[in-house]
Amino acid sequence: MNKLISIARSIHPATILRIGIAGVVIWFGFSQILDQTMWQSFIPDWAISLSGLSAITLVKINGIFEVIAGTLLVYGVWVRILAGLLFVHMLGIVSILGTSPTGMRDVGIAVALLSVAWYGSEYERS
Repeated sequence: MNKLISIARSIHPATILRIGIAGVVIWFGFSQILDQTMWQSFIPDWAISLSGLSAITLVKINGIFEVIAGTLLVYGVWVRILAGLLFVHMLGIVSILGTSPTGMRDVGIAVALLSVAWYGSEYERS
């Protein structure tokens, strides 16, 4: 048990945050890929008219982006860039949801992503 605790303590807190927030992003991405209708109401009208794509298609694209970005974050690839993009993406979501309970939860996710973008990856620091 002491060896397990020692190993756990050797993991950098930023790594735990990066992998944890990546898991959240991946979960939401797969959720969008598997059930677009549940998410289509979150797509603003301006995104549909600007892109010319349906809300369902935009949800699929967003889900694929989140799964890929989250997976790369888990592996420590392009951490600053992807976490920065996901942070800006979350700000857009927060601007749509406002100060609802869901919007405030997403503020927390955005701040976690900003922290990951700011720190980068432990691989970048070696």
